[in-house]
Amino acid sequence: MNRSLDWLHQAQADLAQAQLSADGGHHEWACFACHQAAEKALKALHLHLGQQVWGHGLGRSLRDLPPEASASLAVAVPDLEDRLRILDALYIPTRYPDSLPDGAPTDHFGRLQSADAFSHARALVDAIAAALAQP
Repeated sequence: MNRSLDWLHQAQADLAQAQLSADGGHHEWACFACHQAAEKALKALHLHLGQQVWGHGLGRSLRDLPPEASASLAVAVPDLEDRLRILDALYIPTRYPDSLPDGAPTDHFGRLQSADAFSHARALVDAIAAALAQP
């Protein structure tokens, strides 16, 4: 059974949660939710193509796609690799105080970071949704 659409649906729900978190001033959580949305969207694409992907690294997930799929995604999302690098850099410090020199993650992330993360995650999720909608 191919569950790619379930993963895509959850990616879209994670984006909605990111927006709610940002609107509520929880920018660290919004940034993490954006990473999660991107991770789940990439997993959806892998499943759609009949393969599995493991781990949390977005760049690795992109590299593990078949070349034609990653090339098509790169055309649909300008600067895709750099966008994924930005999102990957948010995976740990948005959640763990000991990943930062001092303070809690909530003290280090603000509106600009969450808006940037949302933009990158939205571009990827939308491109993957379009790819999954094609026959």
